[in-house]
Amino acid sequence: MQEIVRKADGCRVCGRDDWLDVVSFGETPLAGDFLDPDAPIGAERRVPLEVVVCRGCRLMSLRHVVDPEAMFGHYRYVSSESETIMSHMRRLVADADLAEGDLVVEFGSNTGVHLDLFRRAGMRVAGVDPARNLAEIANARGVETVPEPFTGRVGARLTERHGRARLVLGRQCFAHIDGVHEVLDGVTAVLDPGGVLTIEVPYLVELLANDEFDTIFHEHLSYFSLGTLRTLFGMHGLDLVDVRTAPVHGGSIVVSAAPRGAGRPERPAVARMLAREDALGLSGDGPYLEFARHTEAARAEIGDLIRSLAAEGRTVAGYGAPAKGATLLNACGLTREQVLFCTDTTQLKQGRLMPGSRVPIVSPEEGLARRPDYFLLLAWNYADEIIAREGAYLEAGGRFIVPVPRPRFVTAPSAVPAP
Repeated sequence: MQEIVRKADGCRVCGRDDWLDVVSFGETPLAGDFLDPDAPIGAERRVPLEVVVCRGCRLMSLRHVVDPEAMFGHYRYVSSESETIMSHMRRLVADADLAEGDLVVEFGSNTGVHLDLFRRAGMRVAGVDPARNLAEIANARGVETVPEPFTGRVGARLTERHGRARLVLGRQCFAHIDGVHEVLDGVTAVLDPGGVLTIEVPYLVELLANDEFDTIFHEHLSYFSLGTLRTLFGMHGLDLVDVRTAPVHGGSIVVSAAPRGAGRPERPAVARMLAREDALGLSGDGPYLEFARHTEAARAEIGDLIRSLAAEGRTVAGYGAPAKGATLLNACGLTREQVLFCTDTTQLKQGRLMPGSRVPIVSPEEGLARRPDYFLLLAWNYADEIIAREGAYLEAGGRFIVPVPRPRFVTAPSAVPAP
């Protein structure tokens, strides 16, 4: 495994090599290593999954870093077009306060589906994404995309080709990046002096408060607080100007920063969130150690529940095959013996096996036709949307199990209470 993984020798934000050990899941498969059905047992690449906190800047991160080419060279996560996400994106477009013809650059732009919303609103757009297969899809849809990691060199090249960007956007990808300073070099190379950087990341406070242990996997290298982002941005001459919470991916924050001296005032939401983080004690060890205790309890509770249902002869399937689902199944010791299959809308995943657990992945249509007694909602971040859509399954007697923060059953309003 030496060729694809290394142990971090210092914090990616501040460089300090002084860590608090939080939780270890042992050696686990890469969450995106979906297997061919005939893959031999043990074909998955296994890497230590250990969570630590920097005692300097308080970044929570993974102790081991996987070569991004091993994870993103041919990526199978396709940007969601669910109503939840598209509604969220439409708000981002409206809040951006851009004029027709302004340039929007997105790093981690995936298939370009979200940049396309800006393009339809009259802006010029350019994407950057190291996943070559996804960049190819984006270019085919007319969203010019550079199939490389975002760096100062790439930012300078975009500036030469398109001019300066009024908005640089990074949605749900910044936490995946080891070289965060290189990315911010790219930002400063292309961002207009009067422009704004907006990033969206899963929020550390929500992860800790809701015991979202399954959102920890090798792609998610960092788990950011606003305080740590302020430290990082400040190293690159960027000041926080706004922040808001967003009800996506288990609870995220949308953070905006502008070049120092641009004259953009800091909105009150920034100070409020920083004060809340201080009040929660994120500068100490307590919240992280409490999360570790809760994680161990949740792993046991979820695993015991699903195994007991299977032992009673109940059929259980997974709804969704997200990366977080791979963490949950493996962390809870679940296999295809207890979870018969997972459904997923992503065709790149269908016909393959979940890594580690080796649970087969089928289309939603096939999964619903097989009518399992329970769907374990692995894509729980879309719970409201999924439950509303699958009313017929519930009315026919099916039940959902929402695993996070603690397992709960969802039945049709007319159904008898779940056991």
